[in-house]
Amino acid sequence: MARKSKLNLLELYSEENKDQIYENVFAEIESFELPLGTSLRSVYDDQPNAHQRFMEKLDACIRNHDREIEKMCNFHHQGFVDAITELLKVRADAGKLKVQVTDTNRRLQDAGKEVIAQTEEIIRCRIQQRNITTVVEKLQLCLPVLEMYSKLKEQMNVKRYYSALKTMEQLENMYLPRVSQYRFCQIMIENLPKLREEIKEISMSDLKDFLESIRKHSDKIGETAMKQAQQQKTFNTALQKQNNVNYGRNMHVINGKVPEPKYEITSKRTLEEEDEHEEEVLTAHDLVDFSPVYRCLHIYSVLGDGETFENYYRKQRRKQARLVLQPQSSMHETVEGYRRYFSQIVGFFVVEDHILHVTQGLVTRAYTDELWNMALSKIIAVLRTHSSYCTDPDLVLELKNLIVVFADTLQGYGFPVNRLFDLLFEIRDQYNETLLKKWAGLFRDIFEADNYSPIPVANEEEYKIVISKFPFQDPELDKQSFPKKLPMSQSVPQIYIQVKEFIYASLKFSESLHRSSTEIDDMLRKSTNLLLTRTLSSCLQNLIKKPHIGLTELVQIIINTTHLEQACKYLEDFITNITNISQETVHTARLYGLSTFKDARHAAEGEIYTKLNQKIDEFIQLADYDWTMSEPAGRASGYLMDLINFLRSTFQVFTHLPNNNNDHAAMSGKVAQTACMSACQHLSTSLMQMLLDSELKQISMGAVQQFNLDVIQCELFASSEPVPGFHGDTLQLAFIDLRQATCWLKTRNQPYIEWGRKSNKEIS
Repeated sequence: MARKSKLNLLELYSEENKDQIYENVFAEIESFELPLGTSLRSVYDDQPNAHQRFMEKLDACIRNHDREIEKMCNFHHQGFVDAITELLKVRADAGKLKVQVTDTNRRLQDAGKEVIAQTEEIIRCRIQQRNITTVVEKLQLCLPVLEMYSKLKEQMNVKRYYSALKTMEQLENMYLPRVSQYRFCQIMIENLPKLREEIKEISMSDLKDFLESIRKHSDKIGETAMKQAQQQKTFNTALQKQNNVNYGRNMHVINGKVPEPKYEITSKRTLEEEDEHEEEVLTAHDLVDFSPVYRCLHIYSVLGDGETFENYYRKQRRKQARLVLQPQSSMHETVEGYRRYFSQIVGFFVVEDHILHVTQGLVTRAYTDELWNMALSKIIAVLRTHSSYCTDPDLVLELKNLIVVFADTLQGYGFPVNRLFDLLFEIRDQYNETLLKKWAGLFRDIFEADNYSPIPVANEEEYKIVISKFPFQDPELDKQSFPKKLPMSQSVPQIYIQVKEFIYASLKFSESLHRSSTEIDDMLRKSTNLLLTRTLSSCLQNLIKKPHIGLTELVQIIINTTHLEQACKYLEDFITNITNISQETVHTARLYGLSTFKDARHAAEGEIYTKLNQKIDEFIQLADYDWTMSEPAGRASGYLMDLINFLRSTFQVFTHLPNNNNDHAAMSGKVAQTACMSACQHLSTSLMQMLLDSELKQISMGAVQQFNLDVIQCELFASSEPVPGFHGDTLQLAFIDLRQATCWLKTRNQPYIEWGRKSNKEIS
């Protein structure tokens, strides 16, 4: 029972709880708070008949609300009726008002149409104005860009590429970023790199054209530079000489003033005219338009490729340098070949020097020095090779002058040229060799044309002409009346003149070598010594050995060499006057002409002895002894008489040997005595050999007597003193052996003397 009561209590509690839940759900439904899922879910729980109970509760709630609504309507019904009545009263007024409002609205609409139209027009204009303002602002922003781009195009058209690059830089950094949103701007941005490449290609093409142009015209550039350097050197030399003259001139003061000589006024006018003329003359740099180089350098520098451009320029110039330094195979044949070669090299380095001084970094001093050292080595090698082919001294001299001008020109541009002047000393030796060869031919021609006879002079004028060419002095000859003969032949003054001409020719090479007077004097004396000791000596030796030179010519050669030897001191004075170097200077070389002419005389004397003996042999060969004759002819043999007559006439020639002083008299006497003694000894030996001939078997007494007559003639010739100066029987002693042999034969006193080895031994 108790349990049942508990269950009832629980059910009662549960019912009350359910009612509370339904009331909460209804409250939520009435408040329209969504969602209602949680509340509805609590209605449909596990309890049975929950839906039916909920619906019952819901109907009960609806009925309660209906009763409340009905109460409220009953309460407000009278007010509603009154309101309806009021509304009905104002209905007519409302209709009238509506008609009036409609009419007013219609009139307002009609009146506002024009205002609306004007308003819309104003709005449209304001929109256009705003758009125009926007467009103007945008155009003002774009116009500088377009103007700069147009300027860029114009600069490209007129080939102002460096300015174009600057314009591009401004476009990229200042203008294009402001309008980068526009499509045309993107097109510009895409075109700028292409334009840069185009500028690089065009500038590089201009540079290539420039390099090709200076390669073709480098000879003209160098020729102009060398000409101007030579003119400047001539001008400086003339100015220096004028200053020296002014410094050393005695100053004559008149009224406190120094009169200005006329030649100074003329010189000043000449110098002023030259200055005006020089202002009009274009320099070597003016012949070249360097703008392509500057433009290309600036362009590549702006583009950040300056190093690439420098490397390209130097590489191309090195190639051109190798081409310029390559000589033509026939360069050594004409001076024009050398001139063109030097002009090209000068033109090349004039351009490089200008580039060095007007650009920064394109070429450096180290680069030009390296290039010059390479070129200098090549130039020296080329000149050594080609100058060795030159056989004409005039061409070698022209080459020397060109080298001097070439060196002076490049030295003026700051290039070291000492090696070139050292090379000139090598070429000087070659020049001397060519001069020696040329003068050897001149000497040979002079000797060939000489008649080897004393020079005849008919009057005083002819005599002065001769002594003006050759320093001849003979007081004894001066006392003689005209016509008269000078002891030397025509070749002597000609040889003397040619030696002086050789000195002049040698001096020409020594000029402009930047050497002291002492060195020039030494060079002249050495070259003159070579001419005398080698060339002239060789020509004399060859002349003496020639077959057609007879005894008379040999005697004249001895006379000529004597006078040439005496003239050597005048040659030394001649060199001294040229160089102003005294002969007393310690290092002054002497001329070796004395030994040269002495050797020539000794050779001539020896040739005289040889030819005289050969002539004797020719006469001896004419001897035709009949060694079996019974009786002698009663006179000396004909060949021997002819031989003696020849010897007498020959020794008379020796009287023409120079005997102006004691030394020459002693010398001439010695030559004549030696020749006479040699001839007598040779004649005696030849006759003795005839007796000692191995083929001679017997000899008759008549032949002995005939031979004795010939020996007597030889002794008579020796005793007649054909050449003065022999003491006693000195000359006769040459035939003493022959006389003893003849006496021995005569003592045999037999009609026929058996002749053989025993007899030869007895005679010996």
